[in-house]
Amino acid sequence: MHVLLAAGGTGGHIEPALNVGDALRRIDPSVDVTVLGGDRGLETTIVPGRGYELVTVPSVPMPRRPGRDLLFLAPRVRTAVARATDVIRVRAIDVVLGFGGYTAVPAYLAARRTHTPLVIHEANARPGIANRLGARLTPHVYSAFPDAMPGSRRMALPLRHAIATLDREGERESARREWGLTPDARVLLVFGGSQGAQRLNGIVAQALPGLRGQGIEVLHAYGPRNPAPDPAPGYVPVPFIDRMDLAYAAADLAVTRAGAMTCAELAAVGLPALYVPLPIGNGEQRLNALPVVTAGGGLLIDDADITAEWLVDTTAAVLHDDIRLRAMGAAAAGHGVRDADEQLARIVMRVGTGGGQ
Repeated sequence: MHVLLAAGGTGGHIEPALNVGDALRRIDPSVDVTVLGGDRGLETTIVPGRGYELVTVPSVPMPRRPGRDLLFLAPRVRTAVARATDVIRVRAIDVVLGFGGYTAVPAYLAARRTHTPLVIHEANARPGIANRLGARLTPHVYSAFPDAMPGSRRMALPLRHAIATLDREGERESARREWGLTPDARVLLVFGGSQGAQRLNGIVAQALPGLRGQGIEVLHAYGPRNPAPDPAPGYVPVPFIDRMDLAYAAADLAVTRAGAMTCAELAAVGLPALYVPLPIGNGEQRLNALPVVTAGGGLLIDDADITAEWLVDTTAAVLHDDIRLRAMGAAAAGHGVRDADEQLARIVMRVGTGGGQ
């Protein structure tokens, strides 16, 4: 079987696609997986780094809403669709799987042109224009949020295998040694996505004396493009965390934005979190976090409202209350799904061989 993954633009589009690719290879090593991405962006490094071949099409950034901007994209879209069509025909692709983003539209239109089965997954509570367009071209539409896409079937976000199979309790001691943290400390993990979050970085800098005064150690991914904080006893700043499974194992509580992948991973591993949604876009980050917060697996605060004092007081209140901490972890885990990668991989295989849903 030959599968084409349409994955480009952001980690939120690329990562779940590659996670399904990994699952396909585990289920049937003979499956051939090719990734269709843009000619610039994160996919140019992430995809080869995960051991997949990347075939590029001209990048076609899509506006968030339909309108006149779409008209000016027509020439670039035609070129990208022609390239994607060639890839599908030359490589005899059996099925296309897309997660939205700017390389998804050419792949979706090329699948339609070549009569290739198309499967779409939407990760966010509010879908982007690419998946809204693609959903009109196929009956095989899945979404992490039940009401995100009309007619879609529920499917959680596919996670990386190392995270889906993580035993936080069993890995805690070795993970803390890896980061240089005290084995029996209370540990707060702070991260703002792959590029960090300057707003959270500033709050952490102000809150650090109070957190340390409460006996709380901090593992902080500040982002490779942001200024590097100075390390201190009980404070471990790193630009980027490649092994998020080890970070989750080391932590007792997280402070983070609320991207779809972040929310899905934290729930799956049962790590409680204080969610600070990114205050731009169409508000999807807040909606991403609401289900796990409503279930009791986290707390939600607006970006404009978070202060260093709130962070110290709230973190200490959660981390020094064992009963509350365990209850929040159990609620998060009860909301999480660990095997969506294999579920979706098997669906892709059935669709690619002419089977049903």
